Amino acid sequence: MNAICRYSWLLALITIWLPSAAQNTPPQPPSDQLTQFSNMDTKETSGQLTRVLQELYQEEVETDIVDFQLQYGSRVHLRPVMFPSTNLSVIPGYMFTPTDMKPGMKYPGVVLVHGGFHDHFDSYMFTLIVSLVEHGYVVMFPDYRGSSGYGEVHYQNSYGTTDVADVLSSADFLATQPEVDSNRIGIVGHSRGGMVTLLAIEQQPKKFKVAVEIAALVDFLAYMSYKPDFRRAEVAREPEFGGELPGKNLSAYMKVSPINYVNQIQTPLLVLANTFDQTVPFQLHSGRLIDLLKADGKVFEEHVYTDAPGGHMFPFADTEQGHDVFRRTLAWLDKYLKQ
Repeated sequence: MNAICRYSWLLALITIWLPSAAQNTPPQPPSDQLTQFSNMDTKETSGQLTRVLQELYQEEVETDIVDFQLQYGSRVHLRPVMFPSTNLSVIPGYMFTPTDMKPGMKYPGVVLVHGGFHDHFDSYMFTLIVSLVEHGYVVMFPDYRGSSGYGEVHYQNSYGTTDVADVLSSADFLATQPEVDSNRIGIVGHSRGGMVTLLAIEQQPKKFKVAVEIAALVDFLAYMSYKPDFRRAEVAREPEFGGELPGKNLSAYMKVSPINYVNQIQTPLLVLANTFDQTVPFQLHSGRLIDLLKADGKVFEEHVYTDAPGGHMFPFADTEQGHDVFRRTLAWLDKYLKQ
C-alpha cells in the first residue's frame, strides 16, 4: 500500500493538532551560525507532533523507494545519491538507469523536477521515470531543499532560490556520471518543477540542450495573489521574502517569477498546459508565457489541452491526454538529445 494511504489518518490528526507545523519552521540561519534543531526529547505537544510529522515524511519516501523497486526493479535501476550544491549543502536525489546498460555507452541525461510545496519522490512520477529510462535516457531526480522526507533542515523552503540552485547542481552531477553524455542533457518539470525549469534555463541558458515545462507556475507574484492566507503567510516567512508579502517586498517576488526573464531563454522549450487548471490557471501562467515566447521569437512548441481530466495533475492521469503528454515530451527530447 502506498505510504500516503498508510499514514493519511495520522497526517490528518497532526493537521488538526498542529495546523502550522510546517509553516512555523524557522528560516535557515546564515552560514556562520549553528543550525538550530528541534528538541527531540521535548514533552510539548507541538514539538512532538512536529517530530512525528517529519518521521512520517521520511517513511513516505522510504516506502516509495521500495514500491518503485518492487514494481520496476527488473527494468530500471534506482540509485540513491547525495550530490553537492550551494553553501556546501549535500542534496538527496535518485538516479535511474536501464538495467541492461551497454558497457562504455554514453546515454543522454534528463533532470526531472517534481512540483509541490513540500513534495518529494513519489509514486505519481513512476510512469514518467520509467518511460524516460526505457526510451534511452538516464534520469536524475533531485529532491531539492524544500522537499519533505529528509529532516527539518532540508524541509525549509525557498521558492525560486535554493530549489533552482539544487536543480542546477543536480545537472552538474549528472554530467559527471560515466554513463552520461555531458553534452546531451535536458530538463523536464511540472508545476513548481516547471517554474524551477524555467528559472534554470533563464539563469544558465547554455546548460541544457532542451527543456519541457508542464503546467508551470510562471508568475509567482500572481500566484501569491490568489493563494489562501495561510499559504501566503508561510511563503512570506521564507528567508528571501523577509516575512513580508508582495505589497511590502515586491522586488523579491518578481525576482523569482520566470515570466520576467523570458528574453533570456535560449534553450528549445516545449510548453504543455491544460485549460482546466485551478492551481496555475492557464491564462495567468502558461498562456502568458506562450505569448512572450512568440513575441521574442524563441525556439519553442506548445500544446494546450482543452479541459483535460485531472486538472493540474492531468499529465499523470491514465487518459489519452496524459499519455499524449508523455509522447510529446519524449519526441521533443529526442529531437535535441538524440541527433
